[in-house]
Amino acid sequence: MPVIEHSAVADVPRSRAFAYVDDYRSVPKWMFGIRSFEPIGDIDHGLDAVYSAEMQIGPKTLRSTLRVTEWIENRSLTLSSVEGFSTVSKWSFEDTPDGGTRLNVDFAYNFPGGLAGRALGALVEPVVGQAIRHTESTLRRELSAL
Repeated sequence: MPVIEHSAVADVPRSRAFAYVDDYRSVPKWMFGIRSFEPIGDIDHGLDAVYSAEMQIGPKTLRSTLRVTEWIENRSLTLSSVEGFSTVSKWSFEDTPDGGTRLNVDFAYNFPGGLAGRALGALVEPVVGQAIRHTESTLRRELSAL
């Protein structure tokens, strides 16, 4: 499973950055390609929350059901797919000396095997790095506007 690691600094306190990333309603505002991100069931954040996600990459729409598999308030959260497009994204949050937040993300993904998986990989892989950079800059801009 390929993994992309990225880090950035936002000029907001860690608790505010975490709360924003943890709020499912904000995800389509900052995450590249996300068309919808909705809770499934009664839990809408925290450990074991489950979400239905739809992402548009080029002409392809990818769907996934994601579960929060790790959640430590103001420190880290991990979303792991349980159905659909296979991904794991781990977010961690650290204080910076000037009162800001260092955001670290590890994004892993896997395409299905066979011809369909290779075709999807050929479509998606060239834009993954760009998507991570776009997500990071949009997230920093959204956090600064809070």
